[in-house]
Formats: sequence, structure tokens, C-alpha cells
Amino acid sequence: MNKKVLLKDLGHKDYKETWDYQETLFKGIVDTKIKNRREEAGLETPNYFLFVEHPHVFTLGKSGDMDNLLVDEKKLEEKGAKFYKINRGGDITYHGPGQIVGYPILDLDNFFTDIHKYLRFLEEMVILTLAEYGLKAERSKGETGVWLDVGTPFARKICAMGVRASRWVTMHGFALNVNANLGYFDMMIPCGIKDKAVTSLNVELGKKQIDVEEVQQKLLKHFTKLFEVELIKEKTSV
Repeated sequence: MNKKVLLKDLGHKDYKETWDYQETLFKGIVDTKIKNRREEAGLETPNYFLFVEHPHVFTLGKSGDMDNLLVDEKKLEEKGAKFYKINRGGDITYHGPGQIVGYPILDLDNFFTDIHKYLRFLEEMVILTLAEYGLKAERSKGETGVWLDVGTPFARKICAMGVRASRWVTMHGFALNVNANLGYFDMMIPCGIKDKAVTSLNVELGKKQIDVEEVQQKLLKHFTKLFEVELIKEKTSV
């Protein structure tokens, strides 16, 4: 059982490049598990945590509704945004500058084989991080992600989540709005949920900019404790 997680900060990286890189890491873990089963090789499976900031992009999950993208291809081009249909769960979401995107690529056999628990731990990591900024973030029943003012007319989402898992190996992950341009969220129905707003940490705190690296460190602190991992940091590029 390997509880070491290699942290890779990819910086500002194209979505498709990062997706392909995720797939490479994901496949490497799955192939090792298959080899262990067939050959009783006893090889350790690695775990990764990728941090990245994407250029403007909209992605639609496997069960998503294309109608939740409210603009056409021409409008996307005008706004400098791309669009991809992808292999995670969930509906439509947006990634862009000012957002912390995290992709844990973990072999849950090294931790616990429970996808529900995995998602709740990711949510808890964000909830605990936002609490350090004086915000009471919560879960919203039936709606994966992290919210503020749940159960009120002012409910708003601050962190979206969508994952894929196969053979207990995870990919994709979470997107936390830190200094996000919220205007891009008007181009879709976020996660297919109507009549609920989206927010960003800087908006909630009434500041122009929040230190992204500081937020990342807080996220990693809570990730390390919740998953009981040994984090190994490595700066790299795809």
C-alpha cells in the first residue's frame, strides 16, 4: 500500500494537453494493477496530484446536456474559449485563469475503495480551506461540489467537482474559484443547475486578488491530513 503522492504543478497549461497527460498517468497506474493481478508482480502503484490553471475552456461530462452551453462556437471563439466533451461524471463546467484546478490521480486501493467517501473528502478539503478565510462553506444535498449559503435564495457555488474512476483509479477532480472571471459562467448553466449563482473567493472577501499559492498550500495541508498521505513535491511541465 503506497501512500506517497507526487505533487506536480503544471502552471498555466492547455486543457487538452493536461487531459492527455492525466490519461497517461491514469493508464500507467491501471496497467500496473493489471500486471500485478496477472503476474502477482507485487509492484507499487504510484499516486499523483496535479495543480494547473487552464486557459478559458468549457467541458461537458458524459451525462451532460449540450443545451447547458448557452453560446455557439463563434461566441466561444470571440471569448477565446474552447469546448470539449470529456470522460468524467457531471454536466458542464468552466475552467479559466484565476481558478485552482486540482487533479488527484490516485489508486484508491492505497487508501480506501469508496468513491462516495473520496468525493466527500475532496469537498471537505475545500470546506476546511475556505474556513481559514472565515467562510462557512457547505455541501448541498444531491449537488456535488462546495457551496455557500446552502438552503437560502443566495446559495452559490464556489468549487465544482467531477471525477472519473476505473479499477479504483481516479482522474479529473475539482476547480476552486479564487480570482475567477465570473462573466464566463454566464455562458452556461453551471453543472446543469438552474437558478443558482457562482462565486469566487476574492469576491466573497471583497478583494481584487487572493494569493493563489497560499490557497494551494492550505488545500494540500488538508488533503494530506484527510487522506493520510506523504506528499512529495515536484515542479515539472508536460
